[in-house]
Amino acid sequence: MSKMVAPRAAWKGFLKVGSVSCGVKIVGATSEASKVHFRILNRKDGLPVKSVYADEETGKLVDVEDQVKGFEVEKDEFLQIEPDDIKALKLTSKHTLEVGEFVSLDEIDTRYLEKPYYLIPADGAALEAYGVIRDAMKNKGVAARSCVVLYQRGREVLIQPYGKGMVMTELRNHNEMVSQDSVFDGLKTQKYDPELLEIAGMLIDKKVTTFDPSKFEDTYEDALIAMIDAKRKGKQPPKPAPKPKENVINLAEVLKKSLRQEGLGTPEKSAPPKRKTA
Repeated sequence: MSKMVAPRAAWKGFLKVGSVSCGVKIVGATSEASKVHFRILNRKDGLPVKSVYADEETGKLVDVEDQVKGFEVEKDEFLQIEPDDIKALKLTSKHTLEVGEFVSLDEIDTRYLEKPYYLIPADGAALEAYGVIRDAMKNKGVAARSCVVLYQRGREVLIQPYGKGMVMTELRNHNEMVSQDSVFDGLKTQKYDPELLEIAGMLIDKKVTTFDPSKFEDTYEDALIAMIDAKRKGKQPPKPAPKPKENVINLAEVLKKSLRQEGLGTPEKSAPPKRKTA
């Protein structure tokens, strides 16, 4: 049996809130180990090929020591950026996660959450301060905002209590986000029968459950594995999934059919009030 190897820390430094600080380590919370990975082969002989860098004009291969990053300032005009130029940048918070502010968990815009890491105490001496900071945030229902230098880049992060520890998540920059107004502006307010909303609500109630990522399925990855397995055995690959149908024409009938499939009856329309006669 293979021995489990503890994940390697991606960063080690200090978490600082006011005058309170503790040693912490950042460990990656995600892994690509279970993903299917492909190699590029030469179709003629089935052997792997490798990527190389070649001069666009001469076609000659360029050795690693002759390769340098370039920034295109004008069309076909490049500014060479040496590794020492990047190393010389004075990045703040290189070894300290200094908390600048706290935000309510309810106010976090999940669009900005990008990549999670586990934040753990660096050693036994850090346990008490680490626990106090974690539990204080948990009691207040807040997350801490900070920044850290990872892989030579300064990154805004959000730190949240999570079980016995904490999770630190890289945040996307505001400039990376597409404005929702530019996407949703064309959506017009629709008028629909209130009964449709009631039926849709009944369907939702029937399927409400707890958030359990262990039940998530990567259907594309599963299909890849099934296709590879079939090819190895000389069998026909599985048939592709049928294309989704066109837009629903009679929404009310489709919703009612869905209710019947879930074993639910459609809501009864209340009778209009009787008119009083003189």
